[in-house]
Amino acid sequence: MSGTIAVFGGSFDPPHLGHVFLALYARSVGDVARVIVAPTFQHAFGKPLSDFDQRLALCALAFAPIEGIEVSAIERELGGVSRTLRLVEALAARHPDHTLRLLVGADILLEKARWQHFDEICARAPLLVAGRGGYARPTDAPAVELPAISSSAVRAALASGRDVSGLLPARVLAHIAAHGLYRDGAP
Repeated sequence: MSGTIAVFGGSFDPPHLGHVFLALYARSVGDVARVIVAPTFQHAFGKPLSDFDQRLALCALAFAPIEGIEVSAIERELGGVSRTLRLVEALAARHPDHTLRLLVGADILLEKARWQHFDEICARAPLLVAGRGGYARPTDAPAVELPAISSSAVRAALASGRDVSGLLPARVLAHIAAHGLYRDGAP
């Protein structure tokens, strides 16, 4: 089977409704047959992350209701520091009959100078960009704008005991509460 696969990498620490909306956007209007959600194993910019298996499980809960979304542990299989080009190459090798697109919010475009081989990534997996609240929308991005939700703000709210029920999928919130995750503010 061929078609387009959207590659959706990120920390997902925790996965929030903005992530879910972006995946839905790709499936709904991006001519995407499938979205592969790939949580970062080790952050390329040295950002501390919660346990990989915990973030993988939260992603599975967040994206479970959406048809055509696959949560993948490929970054753990690749090991070490996560690099987008390496991820794209590995997925291209596993899915040679598919076209790849890299699914991102507009905020990522502000960081492209920090990415290794950004132009090569875009050549192998052209960007599928959605606007994000609080960030300038690129002129070539569609008018859709994702809510201004960030995982770091969600973690801070959880650590201070504030209500985040409007920011997280219900299954993710229930899992976080049941396991006492993010209470101390640490990833």
